[in-house]
Amino acid sequence: MLATRPLGARGPSVSTIALGTMTFGVETDEPEAHRQLDAFVGAGGTMVDTADVYGGGQSERIVGRWLADNPGVDVVLATKGRFAPPPGSAGASRRSLVRSLEASLDRLGVEAVDLYLVHGWDPVTPVEETLDVLSGFARQGRLHSIGWSNVTGWQLARLMATARLGGFVVPTAIQPQYNLLDRGIEHEVLPCALEEGLAVTPWSPLGGGWLTGKYSRDTRPTGATRLGEDPGRGVEAYDTRNTDRTWRVVDAVEQVADKHDRPMPQVALAWLLTRPGVASVIAGARTLDQLSQALDAGSLELDADDLRLLGEVSAPGVLPYPQGMIAGSCGVDVWDRLGTGG
Repeated sequence: MLATRPLGARGPSVSTIALGTMTFGVETDEPEAHRQLDAFVGAGGTMVDTADVYGGGQSERIVGRWLADNPGVDVVLATKGRFAPPPGSAGASRRSLVRSLEASLDRLGVEAVDLYLVHGWDPVTPVEETLDVLSGFARQGRLHSIGWSNVTGWQLARLMATARLGGFVVPTAIQPQYNLLDRGIEHEVLPCALEEGLAVTPWSPLGGGWLTGKYSRDTRPTGATRLGEDPGRGVEAYDTRNTDRTWRVVDAVEQVADKHDRPMPQVALAWLLTRPGVASVIAGARTLDQLSQALDAGSLELDADDLRLLGEVSAPGVLPYPQGMIAGSCGVDVWDRLGTGG
């Protein structure tokens, strides 16, 4: 059974593996999605993560119908608003988020969500307006906790300071990309989250499939994989990530996987669960078999040698300034505590 951890200083306990549902209604049909939900809950999973834009709202509808068919099941339900086109949200303004949350609650068939995340920074809407509308939702009992996805360090610090000084509801979690191929949040975002007591719930823990070992150094992907269907897709695009560093990391993951006789995805997930601040890793899957592999990652314990190898090969390094200067002159090295240098 999956272990649980607190969702930051202000949130509920959640399973260390969360079920990501971005594939639902797009790459995963409804019967298969419901089988995944059944298996996830059966393994002790509690946190289900979706968003208003996943499948154009189909992901939320599929989760909602499963919830209706399983009224006795208690899950921590997370969804997001910010990017859906009208009549959903088109930013983090009051008007947009009111419409977005109402639409999400309707699709999910619930009166409230446990965690509502703003899906990304809105450079136009004042932070005070966004926090005020979220605080209103909380007072109305339509959400229980809030968070942000895809923000920089200064943006996160601004959100937290504004929430506290303005008497608004205080965020409890962030949802960034975080994996062995992209440890960029360790420069500023993760230290800020640790300082603020925020839970980290990483997305793309397998680096868009790169850490599963299914891609080749010399052959562009084809077929029924995300990059096979669209090699230029997002941050995991083949030409962007097909680098010597990527293959050093992939080789190290394979080495650790062979040592433990485990699939490579489990190593990548288990590594994330050792990182400071990580409460629950969002694992999405096309199929039940893929999900089953991810759920088994909770039982894999990496030893010191594993962590040293994976840390060294994936290390993002410490920026010379200001982090390096601060560490050297003040003796305060949060980046060393994060293992940023390896």
